[in-house]
Amino acid sequence: MQLQKKSRNRELVYGVNAVEQAIETSPDKILSAWVVKGREDDKRIAKVLQQLRSYGIVAQSALRHFLDEKCEGGVHQGIVIEMKATPPKTEHDLQDFLDELQQRGEVPFLLILDGVTDPRNLGAAMRSVWAAAAHAVIVPKDKSAPFSPAARKAASGAASEIPLFAVTNLARVLDDLADREIKIIGMDGEATETIYDTDLRGPLALVMGSEESGMRRLTREKCTAITKIPMASGVESLNVSVAAGIALFEAVRQRRQA
Repeated sequence: MQLQKKSRNRELVYGVNAVEQAIETSPDKILSAWVVKGREDDKRIAKVLQQLRSYGIVAQSALRHFLDEKCEGGVHQGIVIEMKATPPKTEHDLQDFLDELQQRGEVPFLLILDGVTDPRNLGAAMRSVWAAAAHAVIVPKDKSAPFSPAARKAASGAASEIPLFAVTNLARVLDDLADREIKIIGMDGEATETIYDTDLRGPLALVMGSEESGMRRLTREKCTAITKIPMASGVESLNVSVAAGIALFEAVRQRRQA
């Protein structure tokens, strides 16, 4: 069996949870499927194979090394599907999305990742956004992790539930958010104020920078306030997806109390 050439119009999804979510939300986009030879009777994989068959898709049996290579070393758990790629959402889509939130009377609750380049951190952060009932994730189009199969796997069900907007000019988007009276709260370990002393109620966009260098200068300058997660002495930083989860749920706590 030969590897297919990659296409911008197609994307791989692998891992049991991610594949199940794809089948549930976008069965019409699934083009083909593979299962590791000998894993067909595994209880969870057998369930996935049955779901695929119900949509007329029969998974091809493949050797493990074939799928390892196809997934570029990603942990596929023995099941891989190929789908029609979903075009990335842009800043124009973001404006429409924010208008829809306003029309529905919902208070915007957003996460912005500035310079986060690890796809697994992107996916894990999206999962935290989903769990916190926030609305969306915004990233710069350049110098940001792509929404790769690894990101999708880490995001699990959030991949189809949480919109991801890749914007060309993040600074301009931050200006637009400010014009909509959305507070932009940046996270920085050097800040003097902590998230427990920062008002996270109302329209809100939390901004997380990269673990190595934090937010970019222009992004920082656009923030309404800068705050931090207080940590024990000697701890330099948290994984960005962990920090995002803590900040998101502190916002949830404050908003529920309000």
